[in-house]
Amino acid sequence: MAQFINLFMVFILLSFAPLCSFCYNTNVGYLYPQFYDRSCPRALEIIKSIVAKAVAKEARMAASLLRLHFHDCFVKGCDASILLDSTGTIISEKRSNPNRNSARGFEVIDEIKSALEKECPHTVSCADIMTLAARDSTVLTGGPSWEVPLGRRDSRGASLSGSNQNIPAPNNTFQTILTKFKLKGLDIVDLVALSGSHTIGNARCISFRQRIYNQTGNGQPDYTLDQSYAAQLRTRCPKSGGDQNLFFLDFFSPTKFDNNYFKNLLSFKGILNSDEVLVTKNQISLELVKKYAENNELFFEQFAKSMIKMGNISPLTGSRGEIRKNCRKINT
Repeated sequence: MAQFINLFMVFILLSFAPLCSFCYNTNVGYLYPQFYDRSCPRALEIIKSIVAKAVAKEARMAASLLRLHFHDCFVKGCDASILLDSTGTIISEKRSNPNRNSARGFEVIDEIKSALEKECPHTVSCADIMTLAARDSTVLTGGPSWEVPLGRRDSRGASLSGSNQNIPAPNNTFQTILTKFKLKGLDIVDLVALSGSHTIGNARCISFRQRIYNQTGNGQPDYTLDQSYAAQLRTRCPKSGGDQNLFFLDFFSPTKFDNNYFKNLLSFKGILNSDEVLVTKNQISLELVKKYAENNELFFEQFAKSMIKMGNISPLTGSRGEIRKNCRKINT
């Protein structure tokens, strides 16, 4: 009889094995791509449609939505805390140094949430919307696609201090950036691959001014930056003023998701210090940059893996958190 029960249990486990192969154990619950298949079957279609409309209207929006997801996950996990506005009890992460005057795309998330609340009320989380929007933005600009594990719930709070401390900054050292990644369960491979998202989007003058004028306090530009490129940047990024002037992160193909970002780094034309240190401060990261510069397919493959891994940072699942009705405020 015991043998029969054991065989029966093995049969049951094998029967469900195909389903679990698409599940991702996040230590606090499972995420899986089919999460909304029954509760909101058109969810992914609706999100993709609105993101496509937004990117068609403004190409820069793809990078903005991708960055929004990154800045959310690195604070309290992928829980949509970055979307919350300040209230009497919440200090918004939008006020932090990495996000103030630069985080954007909130209106697109609002539009998606509004459409989904009409389609299937109180079902799809803002955290999952952001994760899917980041994937769709990547695909729309020519990048790789991947199945997004779903089932995240939304936080009921934000962390201004976490946003200030945990998000890698443009002027951080290589070791500081790597440490911030490791604290989130990511490694050096993820760091280099995810940095490749800078193949699209813009940087503000204020984020790299020090590099082109006074990198080490001696009144000289960063010697690891191509000097003719530095001179070109100075024409629109003055020593004072023009803080919000925008520059393409990848000057070669600024709106196309590809591996030219890595080729630029090898030519010492990475606009941010946090980009260029990948080739100047660590041999392992340098070798990865070379591999991705040579092989676009390899970069795409690893980028997709690393995005899934990042999207699984400390999600709220089960009964933790909530499904917000409005992404900018907690339910009352």
